[in-house]
Amino acid sequence: MRRSGFQTNTRADHSASRANEIRKSFAIVCVLLLALLGCSSRPRPAIQQTAADKPKENKTEIKLMSSAFKEGQPIPRPYTCDGVDVSPPLEWSGVPANAKTLAIIADDPDAPGGMWVHWVLYNLPAGNIGLVENLPAIEKLVAGGFQGTTDFGKIGYGGPCPPSGTHRYSFKIYALDGELSLKAGATKAEVEKAMAGHIVAQGQLMGTYRR
Repeated sequence: MRRSGFQTNTRADHSASRANEIRKSFAIVCVLLLALLGCSSRPRPAIQQTAADKPKENKTEIKLMSSAFKEGQPIPRPYTCDGVDVSPPLEWSGVPANAKTLAIIADDPDAPGGMWVHWVLYNLPAGNIGLVENLPAIEKLVAGGFQGTTDFGKIGYGGPCPPSGTHRYSFKIYALDGELSLKAGATKAEVEKAMAGHIVAQGQLMGTYRR
């Protein structure tokens, strides 16, 4: 009888131990679930925007105009190779106070062989507010600054002269934070290379001409 009672108690103890293990396992699972739920419910830290991610500020825009033609309109014949081929009058506003010099480049992106350069000016005094019509084709301007060499192989302005069709002519002005270390007669490529990293403002006027 004692032996039988001993076996009964051992089975009961075994069952109780199993139950305790199940309860412990269940408790552990509950703790893990609560921890996961707690992590997911916490607000995520905001992603901080680095300097590289922030949008870059646009350079100040210079308003470039001409009394000879409006933006996107045809350039009158006198300012082309079919006329007297004189430079058009230009005027501008909006040059920032920290600008030291100005540069102007006029070119034709529709030329058959690629970009064709019609006018290059640089080291113009930042205080200038325009250029008169029919600027002399000389290297050093009386009011200050230089004229460069165009794709016509000449100093000074060379007007629109497309072989056929309608071409666009862009007059671009750049305000720079210093003077370019270039002699008179520089090319567009030389001017663009020298003013890289020194542009503080810019603007553009586009006209067309058809033959």
